Amino acid sequence: MIIQQIFTEKIAHSSYILAEDKTCAIIDPRRDIEIYLELTRDLGVKITHILETHLHADFISGHMDLAERTGATIYTPKSANCDFRSVPLAEGDSFSIGDIKVDILETPGHTPEHISYVITDTSRGEEPVALFCGDTMFVGDVGRPDLFPGRAEELASKLYDTLHEKLLKLPDFCEIYPAHGAGSLCGRAMASKRTSTLGYERNYNYALKINDRADFIDSLTNNMPDAPDHFSRCTDINRIGPDKVKELHIPEALENDRFLEKMNTAIILDVRSFESFGGQHIPQAYNIDSNSNFPTYAGWLLPPEKDILIVSDNYLQALDACTRLHRVGHDRVTGYLENGMYGWVTDGLPTRHVPQISSTELHDRITAGKEMTILDVRAVSEYEDYHIEGAVNIPVQDLRERYSEIKHDTETILICGSGHRSSMGCSILLQKGFSGVQNVAGGMIGYAAAGYGPECPMCTLPWAPFKNK
Repeated sequence: MIIQQIFTEKIAHSSYILAEDKTCAIIDPRRDIEIYLELTRDLGVKITHILETHLHADFISGHMDLAERTGATIYTPKSANCDFRSVPLAEGDSFSIGDIKVDILETPGHTPEHISYVITDTSRGEEPVALFCGDTMFVGDVGRPDLFPGRAEELASKLYDTLHEKLLKLPDFCEIYPAHGAGSLCGRAMASKRTSTLGYERNYNYALKINDRADFIDSLTNNMPDAPDHFSRCTDINRIGPDKVKELHIPEALENDRFLEKMNTAIILDVRSFESFGGQHIPQAYNIDSNSNFPTYAGWLLPPEKDILIVSDNYLQALDACTRLHRVGHDRVTGYLENGMYGWVTDGLPTRHVPQISSTELHDRITAGKEMTILDVRAVSEYEDYHIEGAVNIPVQDLRERYSEIKHDTETILICGSGHRSSMGCSILLQKGFSGVQNVAGGMIGYAAAGYGPECPMCTLPWAPFKNK
């Protein structure tokens, strides 16, 4: 038996190949499926099974594309009531892939329809050796139960039963293979390690050590991070069956005149670095730096009902952005600016810019008592850990609605952990008619490095987006 993990950066998603001598299953596949085809060719096995643990909220699954390319059968939770052809699975069902026995547990909590796959390698023993637990349990954490409005306490209670009455009954040596790792918003406190054992988690996973049901529910229904907008959209798309990638538009290379024609009814998405966006950008453009947690914030910030036009440094960057947008259900990417910003400005077309200031400049202005609004666009938990005195906290995603809380008649200096989210915030405020917005390049990391404050704990984690440029 071979288990091979495929980890997708930015969305922190883990999918798996579960193989025997000749055939294999793909578990919780991502939408761009070529990696599975390449790896299974290298292993010399045929994909015969596609196993979904639940209706994923943070990404679009690749089950439809993979089934069409390989002829493999899709297996889904029965209670998901999927609209596409699949084998519905419920508690007590089982099947085999060669010598690999797969038993089904219904494991609701993170979502109502969740199942887990318990794996026994019958060529070696009769006890379960692996658990593909989706988003029920993570390394160091468990799945958040608050993604369904009005059902958080109900699902948290079900998750408690799932963990204590089912998963923790498996042997301590049983390996766990979750669908996400640190950096995902499907949980709150995932460890950076990507696999574990039930024994280790029993001893060191904070959530599994909360034995009282009421305390467990309270822990998982309070102070959770915000859930991005695309989570509910992705769930519905995965239930219906996503459009196949081959059927989506290939972004058209647009000369300036064609770009101008289309931009009046489309979103302009500038995926260049925040420094480049600050130098020159097309008016009304969103900036989501491709070095940031790009797919999550694209899914969160961009309205899904409009076409998307990309501004990038080159074609490959535009193509990569398109792939990442497809992962979170933004399928209406219709074109990109063929000659980039250089071609735009040399045609004399209008631009805007955002001054980039250093931590030292910001500190000098604070020390001098300069009138300004310091707008901290990090998450509330990051702000509470440490912030600049007097800074106003509005998380970047909330600026779309809460921009009216900010004064128009003073300079607005935006800061986040690194400069990525604050540049997103600058682009939103410019769309709302603000002028005088400025971005703190380097963010709170730079501010701490310059000696003006302590390190932001969240900003320095090894899985933070800007650690993996």
